[in-house]
Amino acid sequence: MDLDSKHFLVVGASGALGQRIVRRLRDAGASVSLAGRDADRVAEVGGADAHVLTGDLIDPTVPGRFVAEAAEHAGRLDGVVIASGVVAFGPAAEVDDDTVDDLLLVNLIAPLRLVRAALGAVGEGGVVVNLGAVVAEKPVGGMAAYSASKAGIGAFLAAARPEARRRKIRIVDVRPPHTETGLATRPVAGEAPRMPEGLDPDVVADRIVAAITDDETDVPSTEFG
Repeated sequence: MDLDSKHFLVVGASGALGQRIVRRLRDAGASVSLAGRDADRVAEVGGADAHVLTGDLIDPTVPGRFVAEAAEHAGRLDGVVIASGVVAFGPAAEVDDDTVDDLLLVNLIAPLRLVRAALGAVGEGGVVVNLGAVVAEKPVGGMAAYSASKAGIGAFLAAARPEARRRKIRIVDVRPPHTETGLATRPVAGEAPRMPEGLDPDVVADRIVAAITDDETDVPSTEFG
């Protein structure tokens, strides 16, 4: 996929991976609509002339609005990158209902809604990318609810992929290992266990953009070295 003159929506654009992906897409000649919850942080990533979209993905109307406004802004939409997410820690029996709701709404339901909206807006030859996590492949104790949220969206993407292919749209599921994004220091509940040093987010962002340009559809954790 040649990124020159393409238009992308990046959701979670102010995050450690989101902002790096935005930069790489722009460097390759693409224009980008940047979406996130905090307008100031997103605008800081995008600069003065950026097309900034704000909203909370827990709101069921926000995913569809992000996609529609990104497509309207440029008159086209060639790709959607979903780089948003939250994490929580704690034993399965002790994670409260509010935490489970947050995890499922942000990590499963919101991406599902974004993908559904994207399939009606992304043009032929376009791409939809979701940033999952290694726990979708190898669930981890103390992260049962988080693991379930990531595994759930992975199942949805796998089932939707052949349907999208008939529309000539590619769905990419990326599941990097633990990456030093700082997300583990901002859990919605619990406290992160001691973990080995994660991957460099620049390396992970490079691999994600390579998956977009190289027409890949599945990038498991083993593809990150």
